[in-house]
Amino acid sequence: MRQAIALKVARICFTGTLTQQIQRMAKLVLIRHGQSLWNLHNLFTGWVDVPLSAQGIQEAIAAGKRLSHEKFDIIYTSTLIRAITTAMIVMSENLEGKVPILQKDTAEKPLDWFKIYSPASEANSIPVHSAWQLNERMYGELQGMNKEETAKKFGDAQVKIWRRSYDVPPPQGESLKDTAARSIPWFEKHIEPKLKEGKNILVAAHGNSLRSIIMHLEKLTEAQVLELELKTGEPVVFNAQGGKITRSAG
Repeated sequence: MRQAIALKVARICFTGTLTQQIQRMAKLVLIRHGQSLWNLHNLFTGWVDVPLSAQGIQEAIAAGKRLSHEKFDIIYTSTLIRAITTAMIVMSENLEGKVPILQKDTAEKPLDWFKIYSPASEANSIPVHSAWQLNERMYGELQGMNKEETAKKFGDAQVKIWRRSYDVPPPQGESLKDTAARSIPWFEKHIEPKLKEGKNILVAAHGNSLRSIIMHLEKLTEAQVLELELKTGEPVVFNAQGGKITRSAG
């Protein structure tokens, strides 16, 4: 009798542990924003708040169709419109039908002004949080400059150092190392705990902030991250379970 009870208890414990493990399984999708108007015209963009081009909108739609079956719990974006728009367009294609709602953290109006009072509407929504730490690398005095004209002015070698070195910033700007110094700690504080809770997360941001995060996740060297290219509007999918975050093979 005691053995039967002990066996039953063990089965319950095993089932509970297995359930917890399943609940901890989560998905992380990183997506660089669709092509912006300044990407189109080959200009250094950085923190300048430029919208998507027509091609960028189509890239976001295509990404949304690809991710249409994913069930997201939380969305994070940079504070720049090209990333926010990309996330919103992606979710417009999602088959779950939940509405992405940009969360407000402002002193302009009381937060109650943004409150959802309908439980049904709140249950059918997904919070979208914007963070400056996910913003693109700030290109300083290069922002707004044409890349080809800049190369002619300063020389191909110098511009390549500014664009492709890990720790040399352009004049008054950030290096990739500087970008990583803000994006990685933010990711560890805000996103990794949510993944451990089993939350499925979409992050729409920028080439350099996402390269920094992937460098962190995949333990890339400085040389390896410089070779990492992220196409506009192209999702990169990771699976998270048991404290490990690995790139999806699919």
